[in-house]
Amino acid sequence: MSITAGITFADSDPAKVKAPEKAETAAEGTLLPYEGILLPYMSPAEGRKLFASKGCVVCHAINGIGGEDAPPLDAATMPAIMDPFDFAAKMWQGAGTMITMQEDELGEQIEFTGKELANIIAFVHSASEQKNFVKEDIPPRIAKLMKDGEEEEEKGEEHEKKEPNQ
Repeated sequence: MSITAGITFADSDPAKVKAPEKAETAAEGTLLPYEGILLPYMSPAEGRKLFASKGCVVCHAINGIGGEDAPPLDAATMPAIMDPFDFAAKMWQGAGTMITMQEDELGEQIEFTGKELANIIAFVHSASEQKNFVKEDIPPRIAKLMKDGEEEEEKGEEHEKKEPNQ
């Protein structure tokens, strides 16, 4: 556990973290951590690995690497200051569509722990870590799914050219 700017981060077992006796003021009108609230340490480097291994890259692109079925997640397009809870809320709002696409593209719904999601959010907002993202970060299983999906899409486009709609 470490304390930075009045915010408690835990990189181990939350049960070992002693709750603060009172909340500390982090910014005007904001109390962090609030009674019983623990903010996880967010690692953009871990998020980079998870973005590829969990399959986010199948639909979302960063640096032009990844799918085109969902919005790209380049840090340059993100707000300069971002609330990770707002990011998670936006994911929640699109959950139905995202789950359907995950099941279609990956064969299953992606599951995250809170720490994994925190790390992915950190990566999505870290321009410096995104510079390290390369195709080689994509595990073979995910790369194969992406290749298979591209081949299916190409076959569908060829079929449409041969049999135009009437």
